[in-house]
Amino acid sequence: MQTGVNRLMARRFPPSSNRAARRGRPTGKGAFTFMLLSASERLIVKRYILPAKGEGFIFLVASISLVAVMLGVMALVIVMSVMNGFRAELFDKIVGLNGHAIIQGYDGRLDNWQQVLRDAKATPGITSAKPLIEQPLLANYNGRVEAALVRGQAIEDIRSNKSMKVVAGSLDSIAPESGKIAIGSGLAQNLGVQVGSQISIINPAGRATPFGTVPREVGYEIGAIFEIGVYEFDKAYVIMPMQDAQTLLLLGDSVGMIELQTNDADNVANIVAPLRSKVAAQGVITDWRTLNSSLFEALAVERVAMFVVLSIIILVAVFNILSSLIMLVRAKTRDIAILRTMGATRKSMLKIFVSVGVMIGILGTILGLIGGFIFLFFRQNVVNFVQFVTGQNLWDPSIRFLTELPSKADPVEITIIAVMAILFSFLATLYPAFKAANTDPVQVLRYE
Repeated sequence: MQTGVNRLMARRFPPSSNRAARRGRPTGKGAFTFMLLSASERLIVKRYILPAKGEGFIFLVASISLVAVMLGVMALVIVMSVMNGFRAELFDKIVGLNGHAIIQGYDGRLDNWQQVLRDAKATPGITSAKPLIEQPLLANYNGRVEAALVRGQAIEDIRSNKSMKVVAGSLDSIAPESGKIAIGSGLAQNLGVQVGSQISIINPAGRATPFGTVPREVGYEIGAIFEIGVYEFDKAYVIMPMQDAQTLLLLGDSVGMIELQTNDADNVANIVAPLRSKVAAQGVITDWRTLNSSLFEALAVERVAMFVVLSIIILVAVFNILSSLIMLVRAKTRDIAILRTMGATRKSMLKIFVSVGVMIGILGTILGLIGGFIFLFFRQNVVNFVQFVTGQNLWDPSIRFLTELPSKADPVEITIIAVMAILFSFLATLYPAFKAANTDPVQVLRYE
């Protein structure tokens, strides 16, 4: 009977160590390493993980379990990182351009905006306050008309805006009464213009005459073409000096709104609360959550839904681990009975089979994390390759808002995904491990 595992256990469980084994104390130099397994238990775990003769099917199922865990972890890492990146990019670009909150006049203009600006700057938590004008108008070039969102700002605010990436020309050429403006790359493409082209901005609400309201049309030279990275902005924005916008819109010395930046975007409502009563007579304060509530709420709901759905992949992998361990226990029933008669305790059997399943889960998790990070690093190359092979535009900026696939890995989420995968793997091992631990050697070896 002492062949194969029998001879192994004869060496690893000598009679002198049986008493310690029965008491559940691990023996050997590595007693407190590798999940507190003894040297003999670690050796058995290694032998059970690797395929033996005639156990190729069990090894195949275990390998499928490992790959399934890897794919589940990899999918979760990729999807959650992309969605985090999507939200972060949208937040940085939208909030970076429009601020954390705005003070907007009731009739679309703030007349006493200098006092409002001083009150805003004196409010604790508000780091900057900038006057601006924003009005939807029309842009015309050689008979081609496109909707445009004209934005008037102070020159220093235009040149210090980090959300805008200049792709042609220079913002230094934009100056009050210079007749030069900056437009988004999408709008420039739709109009078919370049730096140096002359376009007209049409204000339908022009001057009143005896014959009715005459639209106001003013010509400008394109001094710069910029890209924000949000398609809706790039195809509409026209940036010009504050004085030029006031002249175009016939606002005199008034502005349209005041843009606020705070030291905590998530706490913006509480920060601007003291300012609401001061500006209540002239306008209202709207924060970024209200301005983009539907978009960010949809992203939050989709993020949770995707996490739950993709977690099912890990559950499927866990059931594969369960089935492979059940088959392993059935195949090793005789070996388990022999080990028990030679002094191996129920606790030892429990640890051995739990370790086998957890090792599959840990290895699959590690490979999944590595594969996920590699995919995220080359994500745009992957998208471009798939688009090239299929001939389909997988990342249309007009639909996705952003021009490139974003990514932002959250260490906390990555840790949760890894712990969840390993925990599920551990839970899947409990039934077959207890089944092995409760094997009755008398019943198994009765007819041996």
